[in-house]
Amino acid sequence: MIFEHGDRVVFAGDSVTDCGRKRPYGEGLWEGVGNGYVRQVDSMLSALYPEKLIHITNVGESGATSTDMLNHWEQNVEAIKPDWVFFMIGANDVWRQFDEPGQYEERYTPEVYRKNLDAVCARTVGKVKGLFILSPFYMEANNEDPMKKRMVEYAGIAKEIAEKYGVPFVDLQKDFDEHLKYRYPAYISWDRVHPNWVGGMIIASKLMKLIDAKPLY
Repeated sequence: MIFEHGDRVVFAGDSVTDCGRKRPYGEGLWEGVGNGYVRQVDSMLSALYPEKLIHITNVGESGATSTDMLNHWEQNVEAIKPDWVFFMIGANDVWRQFDEPGQYEERYTPEVYRKNLDAVCARTVGKVKGLFILSPFYMEANNEDPMKKRMVEYAGIAKEIAEKYGVPFVDLQKDFDEHLKYRYPAYISWDRVHPNWVGGMIIASKLMKLIDAKPLY
């Protein structure tokens, strides 16, 4: 397992990460790290590695776009000097183009998204033990759905930036697409964007494999 005793692991992103976490930093018991995949990761680490005290911090912000994440990076991430950083962003960059089409602005374009992710990586890579980029996703089986196609495009940009900086890219869209071969989207999300506990476990279990954690059984 890549985390060492005393490591601080930060999760940044939007509401998919936030999930009701504490302010100003999401830490501690119960809702401290929120009620989503970060809580599930924290719980599994505590169950599997009681001998390692791993400091999990959730700084996800509901409604955040990639621009918001970049603007708050110093306060939310750099200020607490993490050892490891995971971020997932892009859902709102895409969603605002569909749920508020009359308010569409240039700040949500692929070019802006690419620039923001590039800036975050430039500021972080080399200053932490590791940075992981998690893809945005849309839990829809129909690949011709306009929002699904746009989200896949943004996930591709995230992969591009990960490859540029030589950091791991976590293709969560692929994992959800595999699950949706067997289950209807409502089974794992009420709106195709926010995972329920089953959807959160898909993310958490993927991350546990990536950090080379031992099996739960």
